[in-house]
Amino acid sequence: MATVLKPDICVIGGGSGGLSVAAAAASFGVSVVLIEKGKMGGDCLNYGCVPSKSLIAAGVQAHRLSQGPAFGVAAVEPHVDFAKSMRHVERVIAAIAPNDSVARFTALGVKVIQEEARFKDARTVIAGDHTVRARRFVIATGSSPVAPPTPGLDSVPYLTNETIFARKRLPAHLIVIGGGPVGLELAQAHRRLGASVTVVEAMAALGNDDPELAAVVLKHLRAEGVEVLEHTKVGRVEKRGRSGVRVHLEGEDGTRILDGSHLLVAAGRQPNVAALALEKARVAYTAKGIKVSSKLRTTNRRVYAIGDAAGGLQFTHVANYHAGLVIRAILFRLPARENRSLIPRVTYTDPELAHIGLTEAEARKRGSRVKVLRWPYVENDRAQTERRTEGFIKLVAGRRGRILGVSIVGEGAGEMMNFWSLVFAKRMSVRDITGYVAPYPTMGEIGKRAAISYFTDATRKPVVRGLIRFLRLFG
Repeated sequence: MATVLKPDICVIGGGSGGLSVAAAAASFGVSVVLIEKGKMGGDCLNYGCVPSKSLIAAGVQAHRLSQGPAFGVAAVEPHVDFAKSMRHVERVIAAIAPNDSVARFTALGVKVIQEEARFKDARTVIAGDHTVRARRFVIATGSSPVAPPTPGLDSVPYLTNETIFARKRLPAHLIVIGGGPVGLELAQAHRRLGASVTVVEAMAALGNDDPELAAVVLKHLRAEGVEVLEHTKVGRVEKRGRSGVRVHLEGEDGTRILDGSHLLVAAGRQPNVAALALEKARVAYTAKGIKVSSKLRTTNRRVYAIGDAAGGLQFTHVANYHAGLVIRAILFRLPARENRSLIPRVTYTDPELAHIGLTEAEARKRGSRVKVLRWPYVENDRAQTERRTEGFIKLVAGRRGRILGVSIVGEGAGEMMNFWSLVFAKRMSVRDITGYVAPYPTMGEIGKRAAISYFTDATRKPVVRGLIRFLRLFG
């Protein structure tokens, strides 16, 4: 039976950002319709952050068994039951899923429609038998993995982040196309669980990060047995035997043939906007996503777009950040502008690589007068006790010690970035960092030690030393 719904807000997409908008609006008593054609929780819960970090955790547990000798504990060769590791992944998803379920959001007062949405006109959306005419629409449809135009790729079976977690058998040799965070995280996890792994990257691996820190991660992965081929192009792909794959490579040293049991494509993502009929809604978009203003408003004033659908940074925490901005704008008419300089990013390899703000190269390219401050894990007492001394923090400071960028590679880098995200939100300087008391012993002390080093030059200045000598005269 056809129905016409007239809510205050219609959210298209039941991923992290869309669910945040729906839950927040419903909590204020606002009428909300949520449309999701696939699984509630979207990519993050079902195919992205949650399953990948669960698999990484399984790999960490296996790896730790071989690290005992440094502590006087005998090393143990791990026996990995890959099927049980994948059940661990499934159990984690199942534990979180009720928070994102249709039942929970229905209980919150949200009308959930499990159909595909498409715009009929500038103020109407059709979803199955439902017609939705809302005061405001929020598009939060996320993104999907995209396959590069590699000859032969369409004729071989390959995995993406949406299919790899359904496997119950460990790949004998996993070939990964793409040396970004997703590719390297899954490469290391599978290597630690017993697979042979080769990563192929056409440019530099972790190319969006500071190369000084990326080198630490890549050195560690290679030491664990992950083969990382940089500046290597995949010329073509073909089947090998009944289920294997053969990849023809073109690198700086010539051509090479690489045989594997499975192929994982982790070469980027594209926004999920094609099925929305955005032209009928007069919403402009490109292959990179929906065009939005700094307030996340589209070319149709009734429609907002958030998260991956809006292009830009593709992180779950960005979608949640966008959700907060949109809620403030729609419900309270408060000024809410996106500030991408506040967005941190983390690659969850071991060691982790975390960053916020400008890299050293970006700061210098802007012509900024910068001072680079570093502190190594090896000089940290807690890192020594844990035998986790690989890595360092790198602060990029500008005029008057304002912090322009922070990069950390090492144990717990992602957790440390919580602190530095607050530093950026409050526009703090190195002087502010030196003023807080860090608990001892913690690895986070490396940040304060780096900040203190900003003033090292002052200790050598004759005028400062002269002042100290003068003050001694007063007792």
